[in-house]
Amino acid sequence: MRFMMIVKATTDSEAGKMPSPELVEAMQKYNEELVRAGVLLAADGLHPSSSGIRISYPEAGGKPKVFDGPFTEAKEMIAGYTLIDVKSREEAIEWALRMPDPHGFGQGEIELRRVYEAEDISEDPESIAKEIALRKQVEELKK
Repeated sequence: MRFMMIVKATTDSEAGKMPSPELVEAMQKYNEELVRAGVLLAADGLHPSSSGIRISYPEAGGKPKVFDGPFTEAKEMIAGYTLIDVKSREEAIEWALRMPDPHGFGQGEIELRRVYEAEDISEDPESIAKEIALRKQVEELKK
């Protein structure tokens, strides 16, 4: 089962302040552990919302609206993520607890969310097979 560790934004991350060299080194060591354990799928930091784009759908069937950042409420935004594939919720929590404070200074906050699998979304075997086939195509394109 896949889980996403969502690193919440702070005023520093929204200001574009880069992490300290010590924090970068700690995160690299943590990511190396995830790789050695065979659970890391992706891990990336995100640029501040000032360079972001938000698209909203104001009404059913309506035309989407595009808004440029920055956005308010840093606590509601994310600064990065780590995607892992583990055997259980408990294992995901164990890995999340091992992550270094992602912002330092005791400001870090991580939200852990399970990712839907095709079987969670549909009971239709044909729909599930299509989703699995698409994911395989994506993996093949990466090679």
